[in-house]
Amino acid sequence: MRLPKDDLLNIFKETHAFLEGHFVLTSGYHSPHYFQCAKVLQYPRYLHLFAGEIAKHFEYSEIELVIAPAVGGIVVGTEVGRLLGARTIFTERENGVMSLRRGFEIRKGERVLVVEDVVTTGGSVSEVIGLVTTSGATLAGVGYVVDRSGGSVKFDAKTYSVLDMDVVKFAPGDVPPWLAEIPVSKPGSRGLQ
Repeated sequence: MRLPKDDLLNIFKETHAFLEGHFVLTSGYHSPHYFQCAKVLQYPRYLHLFAGEIAKHFEYSEIELVIAPAVGGIVVGTEVGRLLGARTIFTERENGVMSLRRGFEIRKGERVLVVEDVVTTGGSVSEVIGLVTTSGATLAGVGYVVDRSGGSVKFDAKTYSVLDMDVVKFAPGDVPPWLAEIPVSKPGSRGLQ
């Protein structure tokens, strides 16, 4: 049974993880809303709740490896891996390209679950999926805490999100005047070195 959407959204609001203002998302889109999952995942009860929902959905998928893109997916990916008893690693950007570093590897034939905190366009997840498939592993699924696309982003695998929301977003050239008047914030982690 899925957790009620209103209850989930209240958790994000209470932990100041659902922000309002003018944000430039990692995808480049502009939005009056932003999910800062790190703010909600700092609380063990919510981390366990959200990761538990993802793990429960994939508990019979024989997951051997959980992989998450840095930075946002690491915390939830690690907890999902712990709950599934699976080895857990993360990817990082190196010169703008999603890569395996720190001696991490994806083994051929391994059943892999990709985990992310927030999906808007699915770009980072798609890059991680590319690493999984080129390694000869099997993509067993994709799980994430928040689907900002309202279900429009699709992956060629079993998917599950804890919270689905179609959050308003605008292409850089289509930002409405009411949003353009608000100072811009870019809270994402894409530019971290």
